[in-house]
Formats: sequence, structure tokens, C-alpha cells
Amino acid sequence: MSRADEIACGLVAHLRTTLGRPGLELAVPPVPLTGGFDTEIVTFQLRAGPAAWAGPLVLRILRAHHDPAMVLREQATQNTLADLGYPAPRVLLATLDPAPLGAPFLVMARIPGVQLISAGLIGMHRALLDAQRRLHALDAAPLARALGDAATFEGYLAALERRIERAALTGLAASMRWLREHRPPPAPLAICHGDLHPQNILVEGGRVSGVLDWPNAIVAEPAFDVASTRNILRFVPAGLASVPRGLRWLARVGQPVLAARYVAGYRKRQPIAANRLAYYEVAAAMRALVRAGETRSRAAGGPPLGPLDRSAYAARLAAHATRVSGVAVTLPPAPGEP
Repeated sequence: MSRADEIACGLVAHLRTTLGRPGLELAVPPVPLTGGFDTEIVTFQLRAGPAAWAGPLVLRILRAHHDPAMVLREQATQNTLADLGYPAPRVLLATLDPAPLGAPFLVMARIPGVQLISAGLIGMHRALLDAQRRLHALDAAPLARALGDAATFEGYLAALERRIERAALTGLAASMRWLREHRPPPAPLAICHGDLHPQNILVEGGRVSGVLDWPNAIVAEPAFDVASTRNILRFVPAGLASVPRGLRWLARVGQPVLAARYVAGYRKRQPIAANRLAYYEVAAAMRALVRAGETRSRAAGGPPLGPLDRSAYAARLAAHATRVSGVAVTLPPAPGEP
């Protein structure tokens, strides 16, 4: 049985029971969607389901190494944002039970639109700014209540420290001490996506129609979110983006220009001191570096590395964090390295 057939059978059986609809069927079978370095993503459509489940839907299945509670966090985050009027897809179902599909999963509405990165480079920074400014203008209190301490920047640092200790990533411990010792004074807080980039933004008719992929959302200083996006725009290899192969040279040339225009555009409305932005670039980089360290540590007996894991992204971030902080960052060797 193919993976698509496994998903179809397990999903239909689970939804028939969960929704109390024994006659429920698939109107459109599961079709894989691009993106999702850490999740398996498919789109599908139901027949004879509840009204709220009409139309195209998206299924996100966690990879085996993730904390199952992530699906509940994403549900709380996305539904809180949807309630606030932000274009995050509403989650219709989140289950921790791995039995139906082999891992915890989410079902959510599918928002119409195409990925911003597929819409062309012209105006990309303006769409990024629109999505981010709208997010930062929201009242952060409802999300803070929904997620509790895990949604704070303090909770973010503490979680990284626990992961570093658990995976014995000693080459990252000094950087975490640097973050503790150089933390900027408190500033107004906002909802931060934590991973906002052109592949997580949908556009339709020249406007932002949806923002996807919320597992890294926290309530923090907006500079943290700007720094995270800047890191991604500058350091993710162009070949990983959904750009036609023949145009990747243009993406490589355009990356630093896009990052500079994006940051300048944000600062025009909301000034960010250079030292604060630099601090949060290191803080945002640490999440990706911890993830890279964990992935490399379990690579020998774990799942195959994804494209992001095999890329130069972690090395570029490590070099940048070292330059900014003056603290050397070292990771376990990638598979195949001495």
C-alpha cells in the first residue's frame, strides 16, 4: 500500500469516528504539498462531512522526532490568530494519537493563494512587511493566555537550554550564556511568527491571503521576529526555495537586496537599534543551530536528512552568530564530515 493510500484509509476511518459521520468519504484524495521540512503535508477534500469541513483542507503530520504536544500548540496559536482576524488557517482537528497516521496530526482549512516566493521578487519585501506589521499590531494578550510561559522569550531560551543539555550540544552552551548575559532591557511585546519568510506567506490578487507554519510563534519583542526573518532571507541557500532552477542565480543575487529592503522598510515605521537587532539575530539563529545539532546527533540511527539539514544554512548561521557575539559556535559534524 502506498503512503497516500495509508493516509487516505487512516484519515477516513479516524474522521468517521471523530465526526460521527459513518458515510464520510474523500471527495479528493490526499495530494502532497511542497514545503514542510519538519512535517508531511497533504491537501484533500471530504464528501458528506460537516459544513465547517467543506472545501479544500490541509493535513499536517508531524515527523516522529517531534514533541507530540506541538499539534496542540499550533491549534491554540492558529485559532487564536484566526479569532483576532489574522489570516492564519483555522485548525479543525488536532490529535495526539499516532495510531491513525503514524504520528500526531492537524487538519486545517486550506487558504487560497500561492506562495509569495512563486509570485516573483518584485514587491516581495512589501508583502513580507504587510504580513509582519499586521501581526505585530495585534493584541498579544490572547496568545499569551493561550500558550502560557512557553510563549515567552524567557520560555524560548529555557527550552533551547534544555535541548542543548539533552542532546549534549556543548558547542552551543557558550552562545546561550552570551544570550543570557547580553539580553537587552525590556521593550513592548508583540506576537512573533518566528519563521516568517516568502514560502510561509500566501498571496492572491496581489494581497496577502494567508500566513502558514506557526510552531515557532512566541510573544516577544518585534525585533526578534525581524531578526529571524532577516536571518532566513540572508542565509537560507537559494536552491531550497521554490524557485525554478534557471532563476536561482537571480534569487542568489536578490537575497541580500531583499533582506536589506525588508529591514529598511520595517525600520521606517518602527525603529530598531542595531545592537538589539544583532542580539536577536543570534537568539533566532540558536533555534536553527540547536535543531541542526539534534538532527546531526541522531542522523546515524534516525530518519534521512532533509534538504535544509543537508544545506549550508547551519554553517552560515554559525559563522554569523560567531561574528556578532564573538563566541565560537561549533556543531557536531554533518554525516560524511570527519
